[in-house]
Amino acid sequence: MKKGKIFVISAASGSGKTTLVRGLLKECKNLVVSKSYTTRALRANEKNRRDYIFVSGKVFAAARKKKAFLEWAKVFGNYYGTPADFVEKKLKTGKSVVLVIDVQGAAKVKKAAPGAVLIFIMPPSLRELENRLRKRKSDRSAQIKLRLKTARAEIAQAKRYDYIVINDNLSRAQRQLKEIVDSECGTEG
Repeated sequence: MKKGKIFVISAASGSGKTTLVRGLLKECKNLVVSKSYTTRALRANEKNRRDYIFVSGKVFAAARKKKAFLEWAKVFGNYYGTPADFVEKKLKTGKSVVLVIDVQGAAKVKKAAPGAVLIFIMPPSLRELENRLRKRKSDRSAQIKLRLKTARAEIAQAKRYDYIVINDNLSRAQRQLKEIVDSECGTEG
């Protein structure tokens, strides 16, 4: 049986990565998404275990101590980690795994798994990114400013990725993302 691949998808907050990944999972049956553990608060539209695995700081620290994460990072004051056992089990069954993680985590995954394919979702512009963040209505103005500052730093790291997809048109970005996955997996559909 052919072992699956790891696809890392990163983007600045508000770039549309979650929407694109949900669309990709509907089209590619051999893909699964790894749910990150996080210590951040649940947002209004999120569900535990559907979007993330929400845990306390104490639970996260214990898992980190046991080396349960393929990678982990502190982002906007909260911890995020990718469960290593889930990823390895899926890869062994021939499934490819999508990790939706930040640029810190992407660098760690590439070091641990050099065959991982890194894809950066680029917003059409910082102005559009700011508009998207404000429409969410989940962050205060100071938090949006911090996210935009972080976005500039993350966008500067995009050159380290294998692929860049500009999300200025959702259906086009979705098609490009699927073409990348199909090409890397040697499949179509």
